[in-house]
Amino acid sequence: MKRLIALMLTAVMTLCLFAGCGTTTTESKAFKIVTTIYPVYNWLQNITDGAENVELTLLVEDGKDIHNYQPTAEDMVKISDCNYFVYVGGESDKWVNDSAAAFFKDNDGKYKVSLLDLLGDYAKDEELVEGMQAEEEEDDDGAYDEHVWLSVKNAELFCRELAAGLKTADSANADVYEKNEKTYQEKLKALDDKHTDALVKADKKYDTLLFGDRFPFRYLVDDYKLKYYAAFAGCSADSEASFETVAFLADKLTELELPAVLTIDGSDGKLAETIIETSDNKTAQILQLNSMQAVSKEMIDSGDDYIGMMEKNLDVLKTALAVGK
Repeated sequence: MKRLIALMLTAVMTLCLFAGCGTTTTESKAFKIVTTIYPVYNWLQNITDGAENVELTLLVEDGKDIHNYQPTAEDMVKISDCNYFVYVGGESDKWVNDSAAAFFKDNDGKYKVSLLDLLGDYAKDEELVEGMQAEEEEDDDGAYDEHVWLSVKNAELFCRELAAGLKTADSANADVYEKNEKTYQEKLKALDDKHTDALVKADKKYDTLLFGDRFPFRYLVDDYKLKYYAAFAGCSADSEASFETVAFLADKLTELELPAVLTIDGSDGKLAETIIETSDNKTAQILQLNSMQAVSKEMIDSGDDYIGMMEKNLDVLKTALAVGK
């Protein structure tokens, strides 16, 4: 791994020399922002709207999954040449400390921002709930659940902190960032209120979700005090569920008479089908939630944004919990 990192850094330095970008960050007129995932990219689109000489780049695009992403030499050049780099900071981003940290020195006008660091004590560990299949090589020290963007409340905090950081890093556009952040916060607050009204205040027949899949929604269910069962943790590499896991989830589906088994984007739905077939609850339907871990270019081009995707997820949750029925 160390040899691979050294080779990548050498390639980056070579590309920078040929591109003339070695130390151009402070010389360039553009204020360059790079982020790894789409939710942050979309928040920053809103915060930087109308700001002068700002370039915003998304690294993990074209439907790539954050868990499988490894930066190319070209990606590393973009990071090395940017002023403001935002990443999640979980297990999937170990490469940042291994190979990108060297680009960010104290007091050189470049900023590296981790969402998990911004979340601080509010970051949650991945948890192994009853019936969930444990990974064979599970880290005894545990790991933070990195799917922090799936909480609207977290999004409000992140946008506030990102705007504050940008006002310091790019003071020329400080007024724009402040105005845009205030406007976007109003939209996020309205989105949070919709979730609270539907998932907390409204009458609902069920308070438990059952996932025949990985479970990246811990922050969301904790926000609105929902219960859940799932086959795998959010960052699990497993795709084949054991007989015990299938049997447990099928029994829960029967016992609780839940109307749906949930999957996430990218799932083939086969595990969910098996759970339903194994249960006595044959009328349960399969519903899908968007984890935004792999947002395609088509989705972005079609106008889907963070708020729109979360609203669609809310509609699915309302069906799964039989809200208002």
